[in-house]
Amino acid sequence: MEAKVTVVGAGLAGCECAWQLAERGVSVDLVEQKPLARTPAQKADGLAELVCSNSFRGADLVNAVGLLKEEMRRAGSLVMSAAEIARVPAGGALAVDRDAFSEEVTKRVHAHPRIAVRAEVVEAIPDVRPLVLATGPLTGDALAADLARVVGRDHLAYYDAIAPVVSADSINWDVVFRASRYDKGGDAAYGNCPMTKEQYEAFVAAVVAAEKVVPHEFEEVRYFEGCLPVEVMAERGLQTLAFGPMKPVGLMDPRTGMRPHAVVQLRQEDKHASAYNLVGFQTRMKWPDQQRVFRTIPGLEEAEFERLGSVHRNTYVDSPRALDDDLALVNLPGVYLAGQISGVEGYVESAAIGLVLGTMLAARARGEAPVLPPETTALGGLVRHLRDDAKDFAPSNVVWSMVPPLPGRKVRKRRERRERLAARALEDLGPWLEAVGVARPEAPHAVGA
Repeated sequence: MEAKVTVVGAGLAGCECAWQLAERGVSVDLVEQKPLARTPAQKADGLAELVCSNSFRGADLVNAVGLLKEEMRRAGSLVMSAAEIARVPAGGALAVDRDAFSEEVTKRVHAHPRIAVRAEVVEAIPDVRPLVLATGPLTGDALAADLARVVGRDHLAYYDAIAPVVSADSINWDVVFRASRYDKGGDAAYGNCPMTKEQYEAFVAAVVAAEKVVPHEFEEVRYFEGCLPVEVMAERGLQTLAFGPMKPVGLMDPRTGMRPHAVVQLRQEDKHASAYNLVGFQTRMKWPDQQRVFRTIPGLEEAEFERLGSVHRNTYVDSPRALDDDLALVNLPGVYLAGQISGVEGYVESAAIGLVLGTMLAARARGEAPVLPPETTALGGLVRHLRDDAKDFAPSNVVWSMVPPLPGRKVRKRRERRERLAARALEDLGPWLEAVGVARPEAPHAVGA
């Protein structure tokens, strides 16, 4: 590999990837369509523009995203450094002045002697290798069509329909029973939250009454019959959900010996069975209403949500099938994906994939084998999410279920458990940092800082 990489897209993932490469002696051509063109969501010409929220979410190390940010900070992240400079008060979260943040990233990227930024509208995958596509959730139609040609149209999606995920230890298993319909599979693959007629009708009424997110003008979200938001089904009639994702056929509640009027099925989210998703519950309900309404489901009264549901426009690949272990396209070697197009959600997660990919490509440029972060870290867990052979892959924020549980006896207290997971992650991160050329990190931020 020549010591030069082309990166298409100068959002958070593209800028972070370019920065990591350049800091390791690799020249970068960073191609950005602005100011020649903008997506419908973009308003300014700066790099790393935050088009929606100005929040990078929780900063406490007992939050998975808080741990991810700390790992990135220790790894020399451009995005985390710029975020600290542009930081604004936000309680326990990291939020930024979006203009100041973009200005800081733009200034540093343009000033780096190994990064050449040029404006170009890319409508097909360039014939240059190595190449990183970091074009984000609103990748242009022409480039998306060319990517679909390479990966196959079945492996490229244009919107997200994501169901909520709850931590397994917050589920009341005295109420929720394990079973598959008609005992198919023989392994009681699903958790089932049983509802009486009265509970079901109250639930449907609450779904219909809940406040919904209004789509952005640029989203043009199209619903498909096989993947409708739960509220759209509820609005079609009182019994629609009972004949859809909440149908109780083939299930018997062992506590009563009878079939429930309706059930909410929970499907195991990870190989450690530390989290479960609510099957068929993609939704546009606002997050506070999601938590309130879904906690009326029997067995989920104390549910802790690792991820809340959403439906929004997004372009991403089915990464377990479209990408190899180096995050390169299986059908087009030498072309790598970073950011949301690779199958992650969120500002921080997108930048994190750019960071990891930058270190990997820099190693290849030196003729060395790339080293992935340990799976016990948030960085490693996020990459593993892109490689897990999930039947129905969906983009995700970083969550605790992406890292292996602690060995030995289970720690009951959630905060203590997560503190130990974070401590393990930061300890295991050290050798990886040295392997990718990062000096021993300074002391970590205080919890909650």
